[in-house]
Amino acid sequence: MITVTSVEAQSRFGQLLDTVQREPVVITRHGRTAAFIVSPQDMRDLHALQAARRKRSEAVAEFEAAFTKADAQLTPAARSLTDEDVLRLVKASR
Repeated sequence: MITVTSVEAQSRFGQLLDTVQREPVVITRHGRTAAFIVSPQDMRDLHALQAARRKRSEAVAEFEAAFTKADAQLTPAARSLTDEDVLRLVKASR
């Protein structure tokens, strides 16, 4: 990733458009990052990653809701089981 100032970016814009096909470009202004220029493929990849994160968050929320619902339906005897009890019961059923 290369870094250029905003003044350099203005004077070398065409060259930077070619550069971003190989690597992202960071544009700074007053010594701070002001923008990134990325290729269309990098942007598609970023959008796909964001969509995957949203789907994962939704799946986690659905799982937690289902777990909460199932937990509310447990009998008192089931609530008192420890992890060791569950493992012992699973092994015994094999």
